[in-house]
Amino acid sequence: MEIEFNELNPSKDDFIRLHQTTGWNGKGIYTYDQLYSAICNNWYSISIYHNKKLVGFGRIISDGIYQTLICDVMVHPEYQKQGIGKKVMESLLKKCDEAGIKWVQLFCAKGKQEFYKKLGFISRDSEAPGMSLFL
Repeated sequence: MEIEFNELNPSKDDFIRLHQTTGWNGKGIYTYDQLYSAICNNWYSISIYHNKKLVGFGRIISDGIYQTLICDVMVHPEYQKQGIGKKVMESLLKKCDEAGIKWVQLFCAKGKQEFYKKLGFISRDSEAPGMSLFL
């Protein structure tokens, strides 16, 4: 499969079409204008296209030194299980390595833990699960 990598953010329309396939905004907490604005504030992102169609995306939020979070890794359902997600992650991790970042964190969708474990990620220790606050 001929794919194209692009380190620029996708167009808003392309991003919305891909994001809608995930079901992640099911409660409508954020508008698509807000979500697109969020990805435009990345430290780094990778967009993957097949025949000019956005089929994969991922981004990094980081200070470029030690606080690094991979988020919004998406692959269009028609392209899943074809190595696109792995290519997204390899691109993101390569960027971290080039910057000398040693510790990479991520959040993943339910049921996707095994995919990330294959890439070397480990679950946080139950003694240090982290915390969050939804305002």
